[in-house]
Amino acid sequence: MNRQAQAAVLFLVGGAMLHAGTTSLYLRYVKAGLQPLLLAAGAVLIVAALTTVHYELRSAREARRRRNGEEPHVGDGHVEDRHVDDGHVDDGHGHGHHEPRISWLLVLPLFALILVAPPALGSYSALRAGTALQPPLAYPAALPPHDPVPLSLVDYAGRAAYGHGHSLGRREVEITGFVALDHGGAPYLVRMALNCCAADAQPVKVGLSGKLPPVLQPDSWLQVTGTYTARQAKDPVNGGIIPFLDVTAAKPVPVPKDPYDESWNQ
Repeated sequence: MNRQAQAAVLFLVGGAMLHAGTTSLYLRYVKAGLQPLLLAAGAVLIVAALTTVHYELRSAREARRRRNGEEPHVGDGHVEDRHVDDGHVDDGHGHGHHEPRISWLLVLPLFALILVAPPALGSYSALRAGTALQPPLAYPAALPPHDPVPLSLVDYAGRAAYGHGHSLGRREVEITGFVALDHGGAPYLVRMALNCCAADAQPVKVGLSGKLPPVLQPDSWLQVTGTYTARQAKDPVNGGIIPFLDVTAAKPVPVPKDPYDESWNQ
């Protein structure tokens, strides 16, 4: 690629990052707290692209002036001028060399980023990774007074697995996640937890027992109401704790705007 083409690719990358950062698309790649950095990186790339174009235009004007005799030649009277135009490089001796056009294929992933939103990680990834559940550092002093108590799936899992339900009692809780079915058909409610971005996402799983819907579809999202149960299982992938929830009601819900859970490491 010549310099103009490199600048065009830089501009497209920066534009794609700004597009993702100003819409909810970025939540499919990174956690919400990284939005300012994503926007800043996109802006830097666009400035770099515009600066490159400005530099190249100025260099082209100077080269034209030299060829028209507006400036004295230097050295032995011969100025070697490498003229770049539309992917064609002139080495100053009348020999042209075409830049490899296959490099323009680098632009295709950018259009995919702009036009197609990738799906969030789902049951396929969740069942092939061990639970990322960790002992919570602390719990709030008291749960809200009304039932059911809305909790994040990660919050409930930590209270059930490591707090043994002491902070839950017999309160009804409400959690949301997507459905995953293991090889034996046992249902889990799952949220993928993020450290930084989707590339390091790991599942947190809650087993479901009690009053379940007759048909459970993998990757469908459910809002589940239920109570704590002491039942636990070991994750077959890494041996981690999978707590259970005794379900009293469940209803399908749309995929949330942010499908990942960031609360597990906060």
